[in-house]
Amino acid sequence: MARTAAIIGAGPSGLMAAERLAEAGLMVTVFDRMPSVARKFLMAGRGGLNLTHSEPLPQFLDHYGAERDWVKQHVDAFTPSDLKAWAQGLGQELFTGSSGRIFPKSLKASPLLRSWLARLNGLGVQFRLNQCWTGWNATRELTFEGEIARFSADVTVLALGGASWPRLGSDGAWAETLKNTGVAVDAFAPVNCGVRIGWPDEFKNRHAGSPLKRITGEACGVQAVGEAMVTATGLEGGLIYALSRPIREGLERGTVTLTLDLRPDVEMEKLMVRFANARKGESKANMLRKAGLSPAAIGLLRHYSTASDALGMARAIKAMALPVTGLAGMERAISSAGGVSLQAVDEKLMLRAVPGVFVAGEMLSWEAPTGGYLLQASFATGAAAAAGALRWLDNAG
Repeated sequence: MARTAAIIGAGPSGLMAAERLAEAGLMVTVFDRMPSVARKFLMAGRGGLNLTHSEPLPQFLDHYGAERDWVKQHVDAFTPSDLKAWAQGLGQELFTGSSGRIFPKSLKASPLLRSWLARLNGLGVQFRLNQCWTGWNATRELTFEGEIARFSADVTVLALGGASWPRLGSDGAWAETLKNTGVAVDAFAPVNCGVRIGWPDEFKNRHAGSPLKRITGEACGVQAVGEAMVTATGLEGGLIYALSRPIREGLERGTVTLTLDLRPDVEMEKLMVRFANARKGESKANMLRKAGLSPAAIGLLRHYSTASDALGMARAIKAMALPVTGLAGMERAISSAGGVSLQAVDEKLMLRAVPGVFVAGEMLSWEAPTGGYLLQASFATGAAAAAGALRWLDNAG
């Protein structure tokens, strides 16, 4: 009789686990509480679907911070090169951007997902949607709210995601279920999210929705390069996401100042000379426009700097200090920290408290910035959970 597997969660890690287990000959059923699969994956595709990154693996792994060594064992087994080959095997042409990030040429998730689902269907994978997993019953069957009340499988892979963007399906509600089973779950926190800044009303009303392009930032000793968008409550965008972890950790200790260089391509001395040589009577705003600053950047200088001399204006442009009051909410965070404690799973990614149940993806307590690092580790841990499940089945049999 064929062995069976249940996958709870139809995101990248769950679908990767389903593919690997089906290829090994298991009868695989994928469950998801949403009416369609991979909703967050499709949302990521709106930004071009940054699959992974081309930088050397040691530097790549540094982006996982404190969880680097734990992530390494899984990324070593499913590397960025492996992910590229897998995507190309689904008929997706890839390209490497100027920043080293790797994308499908279509810059969309939907073509890849269609090809992937066709492969899974060809492998006999079954999908059961609109099924909300609620745990286990007394006989260790999986239980659901939906058409299927209970389901039995030889192995289970949990891949329910973290707690960010809950409207797409990952709301972290599973945490209480696992805690009640004796599984340690670390508290959730938003990652790759915006920051809150108490803008003056005049600045907020005039500049919310405006970009700050080609800037650099520093917070808590960490630097980043990119762009940001002014929102009604603060700032968001790639630059801010890259700093969200040190900002979050800094806020836990006390206060945090975000320092922006609004013209990193121009040395401060050159800005000083430009301002010192301005025409007599020329307005400050006009001098700042001639210095290549956007309206939003000029607005920042107007509200957060009183300098009017050449040195003071140049310093403010190169080191605009903004007090951070908090992080934006989980509802708009790209990802989340926290989840199943890494000590709660063994080297096969099996829950120590629930034999035969494996965990993959953002359910686990690791985090990473955007740039291909999130998806790479999600795919890699999906493959690792499947490999662990096969090893466990072989030993159990």
